Amino acid sequence: MLDYNQPIDRAKNPTGSEVPQRRSESSFNVLELANLLWRRKIAIASAALIGACLAVAAGKSLTPRYTATSQLYVDPRELQLVDRELTPRAQDVSGMSMLVESQARLITSNSVLLQVIQQAGLDKDPEFGGSDGKTLASSLLGLIGFQLRAPSAAETKEVQLAALDALNKHITIRKTEKSFIVDIEVWSTDPAKAAMLANTLTNTYLTESRNSQALAARRATSELSGRLKELRERLRNAETALATYKAQNNFVGTQDSLISDQQLSSSNQRLSAARAATMDAQARLDQIEANKRTAADAGAIPEALQSPTIANLRAQYADARKKYAEQTAELGPRHPALRQTEKQVEDLKRTINEEIDRFALSAKNDLTRARDYEASLNRALDVQKRQSVQLSQAAVRLRELEREADASRDVYQSFLKRSRETEEQETLNTSAARVIGEATIPQRRSFPPGMSLFAMIGFMFGGLAAAFWFVAAEHLFNGATAPEPNRRERNPAPDDAKPQIEAAAPPPALALVEKPTIARLQEADVIRTLGAILATGSGVDLTRIGWPTLRPGFPLTTLLNALRDMRAAMARRTGGKTMPVIALVGAGQTTGRSVSALNFALAAARDGSRVLMIDADHQAHALSSKVKRPGKTEAGKAGWLSIGSKAAREIKTVNGISVLPATESDAGKAADAIRKAIAQARAAGGYDLVVLDGPAMPLSAAGRKLLDGTDALVAVLPTSLDINDSMEEILTALGTAQRKLVGVVLDELPPAIQTRQRGKQYA
Repeated sequence: MLDYNQPIDRAKNPTGSEVPQRRSESSFNVLELANLLWRRKIAIASAALIGACLAVAAGKSLTPRYTATSQLYVDPRELQLVDRELTPRAQDVSGMSMLVESQARLITSNSVLLQVIQQAGLDKDPEFGGSDGKTLASSLLGLIGFQLRAPSAAETKEVQLAALDALNKHITIRKTEKSFIVDIEVWSTDPAKAAMLANTLTNTYLTESRNSQALAARRATSELSGRLKELRERLRNAETALATYKAQNNFVGTQDSLISDQQLSSSNQRLSAARAATMDAQARLDQIEANKRTAADAGAIPEALQSPTIANLRAQYADARKKYAEQTAELGPRHPALRQTEKQVEDLKRTINEEIDRFALSAKNDLTRARDYEASLNRALDVQKRQSVQLSQAAVRLRELEREADASRDVYQSFLKRSRETEEQETLNTSAARVIGEATIPQRRSFPPGMSLFAMIGFMFGGLAAAFWFVAAEHLFNGATAPEPNRRERNPAPDDAKPQIEAAAPPPALALVEKPTIARLQEADVIRTLGAILATGSGVDLTRIGWPTLRPGFPLTTLLNALRDMRAAMARRTGGKTMPVIALVGAGQTTGRSVSALNFALAAARDGSRVLMIDADHQAHALSSKVKRPGKTEAGKAGWLSIGSKAAREIKTVNGISVLPATESDAGKAADAIRKAIAQARAAGGYDLVVLDGPAMPLSAAGRKLLDGTDALVAVLPTSLDINDSMEEILTALGTAQRKLVGVVLDELPPAIQTRQRGKQYA
């Protein structure tokens, strides 16, 4: 049985004869590179030191820069000095941020920078492209009494523009995110000049901001004042027309209402009072007459009770009655005294009735007078109503004139008030911007950085440049590799042989192969079917395409456990990667490799994985020919995934495996199509594992590129050939990709030719 306790010795063949050492063109030996760099360590260190010295010298030659920073607080909420609140309460945050950014741009505007240039004299500073005029020629001419002509306005303007361009490059405005803080950075070769320019720029901006506000207020005042004269004349004309119309139509009255309206209201009130008095007099007369008609006491009316005369008569009447009653009891009916007292009672009663009649006559006179007064008021009210209707018709035009006068008055007052406010705002500073940090003289330069950093960078670049030079020179002049020796003839091994890999110490330059998992594919693990004889009509069944496949109902076989170990090793190496890709490569017969790949996919599907199987052998197409063979199996459900063309779309099978057939194209296009299909499947996330059947040996450039994109490899070794030779051939072909090897499948199934001969014998 194959034993991996010792590494493969690829320097000797099984007979013990030495063979030339092989080296793949695509291999990269780290030990040789380390030895090369170690041999050149002194030169590399010298180059690194030279690079460090050159970098320090370059850093020393650079002109130092000093950066001064001043901080400005730009509050977009201006002070509301003429309103009740000092600052507005709520504003749009995004709008305020835009205002702050606009103010930050205004700091570097030409109007502000030109004032800075004039104040700091930068048009005469050589650092900013200016000249102080004290050249050697001017000094010599001054000694002999000649003076150079003053520069023209165009020349002065050109110098200022040059200084403006240079100053723009020296200024950096930074706005702190989510705040109203603006940092103004100015650099110069002189630290004191940098601080002076930063503070001058800040103060100039604040002054320019105040001047712009005052200028805007002054312009508004001027425009408002220009309109006041016209508005005043319009108001005077409207008020004059209103007064003339009132005089023509007799609209006379107080400030609140007209006299006619007041008279009409007063007449209504008097008429109501007269009607009430008439009703009162009628009620009093009716009551007196009703008392007279009834047998009741006529003196019981309110007027009689309130009259002192009737009260006196009633008192006398009561005394006479009393006296008459007393005499009636004492004297006879014909007694003269009794007859006199009786006459006195009748006289008093008649006198009281006469007084009551006078009250009734007085009430009748009052009623007549009240009715006459009410009638006169009605006549006067009718006259006033007719006058009011006439005035109401004339008041339509009056109200129109009043509205025109009121509108002209409101506009004039509004303009007048706003003109006075803007006039006062010319002297007020409503800006809330202020300096919160003045620029100080910087103590450290901002450019270039420290010489230690230059030395470190130069040291690293010098060492790396020397190392790359030596490696390139070694590969260009001494990197020719020995030609690969011819492959040895393969001798079939007997069926009962138990091959074992010879143990020998490998050369130092050869990498050791780690111990992969070994699986044996035997007749006891599979079941054979005649191609498509037992096929059903429900779709493609990979266990019925004529290849030996895993027996159903045996989940704990040694082969299945070994295949699970291979998948576990692949999962450990990929670190839980989504949809890993494993390729099965093998030497010898192509069908044996394809059968092993199919059983590997069936084992993974039996464990619940969603498997995508791709035919990566663009030459033999063993799997594709079995799945797409016409007349043998019914076509499965075609999916969306394809390789290169519509004819090579994935085929859904009843085994939980999707098969992507090979495409009819060259090796390079086929490999590119497979990689694209894998990328599409990984993006869609519909599979857990991708199994590649191939590529075939020997590997082409496209096959090597395809294997570089896989996550794990499994070698298929047919026991009908020499296992050591087959394994050595596979490892040599894989090169650096052999580190991905996670398993070896020993194909102990008889070749297809022997199977067909045995089938004919049984037949």
